[in-house]
Amino acid sequence: MRERIWVPLLLLLLPLLLLPPPLWGGPPDSPRSEPEPEPGPLQPFDLLYASGVAAYYSGDYERAVRDLEAALRSHRRLREIRARCARYCATRRPLAPPAAGPGAELPFFRALLERARCYRSCETQRLGGPASRHRVSEDVRSDFQRRVPYNYLQRAYIKLNQLEKAVEAAHTFFMANPEHMEMQQNIENYRTMAGVEAFQLVDREAKPHLESYNAGVKHYEVDDFELAIKYFEQALREYFSEDMECRALCEGPQRFEEYEYLGYKAGLYEAIADHYMQVLVCQHECVRELATRPGRLSPIENFLPLHFDYLQFAYYRVGEYVKALECAKAYLLLHPDDEDVLDNVDYYESLLDDSTDPGSIEAREDLTMFMKRHKLESELIKSAAEGLGFSYTEPNYWIRYGGRQDENRVPSGVSTEGVEVHGLSVGKKSSPKIDRDLREGGPLLYENITFVYNSEQLNGTQRVLLDNVLSEEQCRELHGVASGIMLVGDGYRGKTSPHTPNEKFEGATVLKALKFGYEGRVPLKSARLFYDISEKARKIVESYFMLNSTLYFSYTHMVCRTALTGQQDRRNDLSHPIHADNCLLDPEANECWKEPPAYTFRDYSALLYMNDDFEGGEFIFTEMDAKTVTASIKPKCGRMISFSSGGENPHGVKAVTKGQRCAVALWFTLDPLYRELERIQADEVIAILDQEQRGKHELNINPKDEL
Repeated sequence: MRERIWVPLLLLLLPLLLLPPPLWGGPPDSPRSEPEPEPGPLQPFDLLYASGVAAYYSGDYERAVRDLEAALRSHRRLREIRARCARYCATRRPLAPPAAGPGAELPFFRALLERARCYRSCETQRLGGPASRHRVSEDVRSDFQRRVPYNYLQRAYIKLNQLEKAVEAAHTFFMANPEHMEMQQNIENYRTMAGVEAFQLVDREAKPHLESYNAGVKHYEVDDFELAIKYFEQALREYFSEDMECRALCEGPQRFEEYEYLGYKAGLYEAIADHYMQVLVCQHECVRELATRPGRLSPIENFLPLHFDYLQFAYYRVGEYVKALECAKAYLLLHPDDEDVLDNVDYYESLLDDSTDPGSIEAREDLTMFMKRHKLESELIKSAAEGLGFSYTEPNYWIRYGGRQDENRVPSGVSTEGVEVHGLSVGKKSSPKIDRDLREGGPLLYENITFVYNSEQLNGTQRVLLDNVLSEEQCRELHGVASGIMLVGDGYRGKTSPHTPNEKFEGATVLKALKFGYEGRVPLKSARLFYDISEKARKIVESYFMLNSTLYFSYTHMVCRTALTGQQDRRNDLSHPIHADNCLLDPEANECWKEPPAYTFRDYSALLYMNDDFEGGEFIFTEMDAKTVTASIKPKCGRMISFSSGGENPHGVKAVTKGQRCAVALWFTLDPLYRELERIQADEVIAILDQEQRGKHELNINPKDEL
């Protein structure tokens, strides 16, 4: 029965293969002009990359810069050649439909073979040699995707005293690796040294369609609708062009993940179908690829529809009602039940002059054709999945709650004198919220604790500042424990200065403290205090924020930051750069991406301070731009700041310029699956110690076994 599926599947593929080249990508290369060969063969980027890295480690920074820059150019050129040859050959060698009668499939395969020969010839000419020279390992491919060459480049440029180029390389790397705090600090240092302002930072790998989209949003937000239209239209042209390139690059080798390559013995139609379906799924996913910023896993919500949402209103504001109507109808191709935009369509139609028939105004052609292909692909993939027995679930590419967050969501939301608007519903789409009820003000549970500030007074959401959570005696005792158990770089793979080269970082966990206490290296009573006060903090946070479920520890860490003498002059960095605790903060996009490597399971955070005999070290909250400070807190013994762990609470620590700043850092989760393992072990040790203290020895367990 399996063999019967393949021929019908191939026939199903033909309509999609035979769609004419899309109109929105610009004119393809002329079918009469053969591609011109490049002068000299293109050097493989993996060899140039390896040479550049080797030169870097040997100290030859000039050669490192030369070869790394050449590797980046080669990588970029290879992509251009592959995409261009795919477009050229699609036009030069179209796949003709099979004729009727005997050998009906031969014209199709002849066209297929001609396309393959064209593509190979085109690549060979443009590359200056066989394409096989440019097959690289997955490790090298991953390095270029993560922009690792720019990490080497920024260091090499610094060695060559080329600060502005170092800033560019560092910024380009950081844009794809926002969790790399050391690079963030490097950028600040380089900018200060070179006098480079924020607006001069250049992302050398920036995607044009994203840059134009961001520019459009900025102009829209200041009511400069003419320029907003210019940039959104430019963003769409670049988007559809990038889409063509993305789709062309999907036509490369596939991995056949469900098969061992050497044992793969599929027949003709099986092999064609297996390969083509992987290509088609890849092409279908270009929608997600183009909406995803470098280094992120999650796409910008509702990205493509938002272009038309912004445009429909911008065109309305400049009096171009026909174009506003075209864009609104285009948006409805993606969200046909959006009540706001349906109302807008009715309103725009009422503004047309009597000579224009509203029924003659259609959705924009660029999106109409795009969606026609997208739906055909979706139907074909689902049909193939059912017939061939593989699993496929169509993602929701146009998530509705990614809407414009402004009061111009519909024309009736505008507050401008002289603008007369009738018959529209007023509405504003709310921002995405934390996925739980937000409450605060619950009991503090313990006597002597002093309430200082709530969220409103701290200019934010889910924040609280408390004093006297620890007594002076407890602070001194904990500080004594710290000096006996701290390990340099603990929690950061032994890095002495993980956040700044101007401070020494030390840390220790609860379990380590109990281990040292049991062994007599620190007083067991003091080690037990570390455990007890962290549990006290957990109960306070759970109660104050009125949580309906148990709050669990996800990590408990006693930390000290010590200013390094001789390194504090003209210092302008932070002790801990601005970040959020459960998402990757993206200040330029005003977003926080809740995806790995962020600790996405964290829900609440707390810092319990042990001393104030140091200079600097203020804890700060900022806006999502990581620059605008909304609250600043001076640590002191017994003071505790607690807050929700998401992008609503970006925070950092100002430079410690003298002395040592110590605190107990606590992160909590509502998900028991992410309970801190060391904490569970510490709970068991405490239970056993309590049994021993009461003189009960029913459990024949040595506490040291748990340590």
